[in-house]
Amino acid sequence: MAPTDRLQSGFLVLADISGFTAFVTATELEHGAEVTGVLLAGVMEALAPPLEIQELEGDAVFALGPDDDETDRALMEAFSRAFEAFSERQREMALDTSCYCQACRGVLGLSLKLIVHHGSFMRQVVRGRSRLAGPDIILAHLFLKNDVEPRTYVLFTDAAVERLGIDPIAAGMERYTGRYAYFDERDCFVVSLDRFGRRGEGVGPEMLLGLRSFLGDLTLGADPGAENDLRSVVAA
Repeated sequence: MAPTDRLQSGFLVLADISGFTAFVTATELEHGAEVTGVLLAGVMEALAPPLEIQELEGDAVFALGPDDDETDRALMEAFSRAFEAFSERQREMALDTSCYCQACRGVLGLSLKLIVHHGSFMRQVVRGRSRLAGPDIILAHLFLKNDVEPRTYVLFTDAAVERLGIDPIAAGMERYTGRYAYFDERDCFVVSLDRFGRRGEGVGPEMLLGLRSFLGDLTLGADPGAENDLRSVVAA
């Protein structure tokens, strides 16, 4: 993608740790920051490539995917890898008996959510630092503030499913309407992992298997059929 000052379009992806605020305020500063840093590092490695990491924003990773067929094909696999990396590092820390601080013991209470939007933006350079600007950048971040009840999910905006050629109704994805000041109402579609595991046990193998199967079907343009029992992944 060109470096500056040209209108561009692509996928805008935010990977956010659910439960972050409660976790960092209830745990030791040193280990709490270390735990969340390890989790976010794994997510960043999983997403890039095909995505380009733009910012580390506290408890969230902001990544960008250019408009091309290669990115479209690789996107779902990257999402699966992100959840797998989060789960693997989460469980490694939970099983480590060298430390019994609240941060290390409470890591399984954290979960991951992804916001997937598609829109336009400008690249700018301000005092030597590159940044993205535009209404779709703002909107993608606003989608982090929603009342979707599952803690572990992927939320696709209407623009994202259109770009990917997904029929969300045929796929059994649950509709969510986002309402934010200065923006029109936007339909989103949610795939939840929470039904595959119990709260407090992190992102378990059953969750990962369900997500991988579901996203794989979306990549192929397939309707997740009853034979795979995949409709139980979507949010109720």
